Amino acid sequence: MDRRAPVFHTLGCRLNAYETEAMKELSANAGLGDTVVVNTCAVTAEAVRKARQEIRKLRRENPDATLVVTGCAAQTEPETFAQMGEVDRVIGNTEKMQPETWRNLAGANFIGATEKVQVDDIMSVTETAGHLIDGFGTRSRAYVQVQNGCDHRCTFCIIPYGRGNSRSVAAGVVVDQIKRLVDRGYNEVVLTGVDLTSWGADLPSEPKLGDLVMRILKLVPDLPRLRISSIDSIEVDENLMLAIATEPRLMPHLHLSLQHGDDLILKRMKRRHLRDDAIAFCEEARRLRPDMTYGADIIAGFPTETEAHFENSLRLVEECDLTWLHVFPYSPRQGTPAARMPQVHGTAIKERAAKLRALGQAQVQAHLQAQIGKTHQILMESPRMGRTAQFTEVGFASDQPESQIVTAEITGVAGTQLTA
Repeated sequence: MDRRAPVFHTLGCRLNAYETEAMKELSANAGLGDTVVVNTCAVTAEAVRKARQEIRKLRRENPDATLVVTGCAAQTEPETFAQMGEVDRVIGNTEKMQPETWRNLAGANFIGATEKVQVDDIMSVTETAGHLIDGFGTRSRAYVQVQNGCDHRCTFCIIPYGRGNSRSVAAGVVVDQIKRLVDRGYNEVVLTGVDLTSWGADLPSEPKLGDLVMRILKLVPDLPRLRISSIDSIEVDENLMLAIATEPRLMPHLHLSLQHGDDLILKRMKRRHLRDDAIAFCEEARRLRPDMTYGADIIAGFPTETEAHFENSLRLVEECDLTWLHVFPYSPRQGTPAARMPQVHGTAIKERAAKLRALGQAQVQAHLQAQIGKTHQILMESPRMGRTAQFTEVGFASDQPESQIVTAEITGVAGTQLTA
């Protein structure tokens, strides 16, 4: 009898999407069929609500399939999902990357033979998953997970309890994977992790992220473009700054975990930087690399935030000249210190988030307009859409060679895209 291939639904971050690709491979190797897997996110209470909504919808659409819930929300709130009648199995973030988990699911002894919840203490995990995916992403860009977990305890964040403590992938393993990707024709690699700038702290001799970046660029000379995902600017090391200054193959686009623009709120968040630290970093990185662009995460409506505090976040966007904003309206996560602080009214949170997003849209338009007439190297993701080194989308009126880097002059702006 033919068995349908498993169906996967991913919620949340790029790392979750990466791990979904790993689970697809693990489940295929195990011969799993007739299964729906939901890889959840726990970053906000809204993310958990959406996960529950998605699970109910998927059960209606797949009444006879085995429904498995995994990911960060499954790790932090296993009972929430175990109590849902639609769910057959809840699997933790460590277990989802283990081949035996999928072999057990595929085995004839699965039904009723094991407990519904398979979620262990992730704080006891000391190694990154050994499962590396060669080529996840588009045909032009691949994502390489080099780190997982987080040792910091920001007062608003549940993620360390979903991902565990920080663990790094050894530099040699990363370099070997990137060499394979380049041999397969990938022109851009993105380094990704939960707390990327903590990479190396758990490895012998405690190397820094900048050491890894310089090693990749030296040992993989045929890699045209290296990109790093979200970083904590206060943890940036000297070698990473050196790479920004001297390595044109390191892309001039950094996404910064800033979270707020007011010192008092930053302290209540238990962040490790102050407002002036963020501004100084942005000024220095742009001095070293004038075409540098920044994205940033900013939370609106953190507990105790006043209008004056919020105004400092608005000003920070302009003082750091941030382009790509990820705005998060604050929502309390049970079990975090911030959930016990005096909360801002929901209406004010929505209004402040809307103001931040409007400013973000204005910043994007200013960036786009400044590119008109400039010549860019554009990595084609599809025949008529590519991205500049700053990760800006560019649309073309005629087909270009997919997955290749083309040189083109920017002619105009269409919505949030450049035209060339």
